[in-house]
Amino acid sequence: MKAFLLNITSLVRMHHWVKNGFVFLPIFFAGKIHLMLQASMLWLFFSFCLASSAIYILNDIVDVNTDKLHPTKKLRPIASGFFGIKTAIILFVVISLLFFLSLIFLGSSGIYVLSYFVLNVLYSFYLKRISIVDVSTISAGFVLRELAGGAESDVYVSHWMIIMTFLLTVSIGFAKRRDDLVLILEKESTIKSLGGYTITFLDIAKSISFSITLISYILYSISAEVIARIGSDKLYITSLFVFLGIMRYIQITVVDKNSGSPIEVLWKDKFLQINIFFWAFTFLFIIYGKSM
Repeated sequence: MKAFLLNITSLVRMHHWVKNGFVFLPIFFAGKIHLMLQASMLWLFFSFCLASSAIYILNDIVDVNTDKLHPTKKLRPIASGFFGIKTAIILFVVISLLFFLSLIFLGSSGIYVLSYFVLNVLYSFYLKRISIVDVSTISAGFVLRELAGGAESDVYVSHWMIIMTFLLTVSIGFAKRRDDLVLILEKESTIKSLGGYTITFLDIAKSISFSITLISYILYSISAEVIARIGSDKLYITSLFVFLGIMRYIQITVVDKNSGSPIEVLWKDKFLQINIFFWAFTFLFIIYGKSM
């Protein structure tokens, strides 16, 4: 039973559900964190969890043969043989049906959740084979989470949020592709690229993306529009933590060569955890401090 539970949670990527927390970002940036515990927002989060879990299963079914050759992915429940293809298909259908049922209880955010599901089905079968488009598709999924959160909570999602979310997740996506390529090169030195990627290209792409992300955040923090909305011109202080977070992630990617799973990095790296905590604390203090 223990082995079954461990493999089922691994199959649906339960530890990756934290990604769906992006639905709460519009509320956070708007300084309306009291809305996070609304039933409609929690249901939206749950709906995205169902959608993402179904997609993870589908992706593992499609990639089962290549996963068997990967140093770490070969341990996944389907690639390792713990779950057969037929069982995995049944689980995919069941979770997908639950996902579609969950849409009934959503408001205007439902179209974004459905778009996320359709986009990632296309990703599993086709888009992930096109370099640059693959990473951009994943990033679009995070933007859709934000837009859904804004629609469900009736909070405006600014162009700044969309730009920063897309750029940050693209940067992390390139870092992940770099880690995958490093693992392949270590296993088979005759392979020079991964689906149109090389180490040199990914290093350049990652550096450019992270740099624009930091610049975008700084411009956001000193924007007259944002200053007027939150009533403070001190938000630029939080840029320090964004800079430190980006530098640490680049260090993990290039020095430690361990950015293959961004979520595992987030769960395990104390530096990033402390940095994110102080960023969030400082951000909220600047917004709410004047009313204390």
